[in-house]
Amino acid sequence: MTDFRILTDDISVSPQIGKSDIDMAATMGVTMIINNRPDGEEAGQPTNDELMAYAAEKGIKWAHIPIIGGSLSLDDVKAMGHCLADADGRVLAYCRSGTRSCTVWSLAEAMGGDMPVEEIIATGAGAGYDLTHMAPTLAGLRANPPQ
Repeated sequence: MTDFRILTDDISVSPQIGKSDIDMAATMGVTMIINNRPDGEEAGQPTNDELMAYAAEKGIKWAHIPIIGGSLSLDDVKAMGHCLADADGRVLAYCRSGTRSCTVWSLAEAMGGDMPVEEIIATGAGAGYDLTHMAPTLAGLRANPPQ
């Protein structure tokens, strides 16, 4: 069941995907998928390697930035920022519900993008994710991005 939530022209986030979602992503012009979910988080979840191999068959690049719920790190945010900067086309990031992917996108955008903090929060809200509690963190990253 495809549930891609568009954040910008270049990035969407989604709850857990499967092979049919990768097929849909390919038809939508997605050129990179970022998996923000660690393997084994939930019974029956497809593995990173399984989905990565299927995406490769479709010509889609793959990145794995596994974020364990509640333990998002600056390294995770930097890795997301690098993936987004290096992407050549549309990106789909996913996790269990899409929340971690939207959260790490918002932090990477605040740290290295051009979107104002208020717009980052509004963009998340437009996709169904409440980022209002993150306003001080986003503003801090925008004002003083770590090296």
